[in-house]
Amino acid sequence: RRRSDEACFGFGSLGATPSTKPSSVLRQMSSTFYTKLGLIVRQTGQALDRAGSALQGSLAYHERLLRHRSIMKLYNKSPAIGDGSWVAPDAAVIGDVTIGKNSSVWYGTVVRGDVNYIKIGDDTHILDRAVVHVAKISGKEATEIGSRVSIGSGAIVHACTIEDDSVIGTGATLLNGVVVEKGSMVAAGSVVTQGKRVPSGELWAGNPARKVRALSEAELAAAKSSVESQAELAKSHAAEWAKSAEDLELEKIQRKIALDDGFNY
Repeated sequence: RRRSDEACFGFGSLGATPSTKPSSVLRQMSSTFYTKLGLIVRQTGQALDRAGSALQGSLAYHERLLRHRSIMKLYNKSPAIGDGSWVAPDAAVIGDVTIGKNSSVWYGTVVRGDVNYIKIGDDTHILDRAVVHVAKISGKEATEIGSRVSIGSGAIVHACTIEDDSVIGTGATLLNGVVVEKGSMVAAGSVVTQGKRVPSGELWAGNPARKVRALSEAELAAAKSSVESQAELAKSHAAEWAKSAEDLELEKIQRKIALDDGFNY
């Protein structure tokens, strides 16, 4: 009998169990009802606003809001994003950009392929507020970034090449024509000047950047581990952003009920 009552009143879909207190179920039902009612009221208001604007014609005032696009076509070229890759909602990937599988572009980052192309490999992570762009002085200054590369927050990567398994530190700057060879590291805040080549397995630092020493096996292993950690963290952020407003509201209700009933959530 209880099972049929739950099906009739929708308790099952709200996550009720035989141990759930009746008051908790009622609170959950009430919150769901008012959420749906609020949505109806807002949609009605929007419809009335559109109707009023139509009646006013050319005299109607329209509030213009910034419509950010995290992935934007330019010059008939659209970014190609590989399977499993994540672009943060406030990042900007523009124009002739190709991103491989399981990579990530984090909050506030700009990847701008307008006057040349940008190619990014698999399992590469470009962290918050970094800038990746290109040049067209000689016609060959695109940007190519390999696989399993980590680019730190606030870094600037301008018309250069970064090979596989390399690390670009926080706030580092790479200028036109720079080549960072496989398995190298550019320290935080460093500036690698135009046309320089960072040989494989070396650590460069300073302004202008110069070789400091060869990287140790422990440092290379730590770089690999860092890329793996960034990949897992990106998956968590992507999953959270993928939730709908209804999912978030339901989580909020469930959390409140659990806390009211004395459970850790």
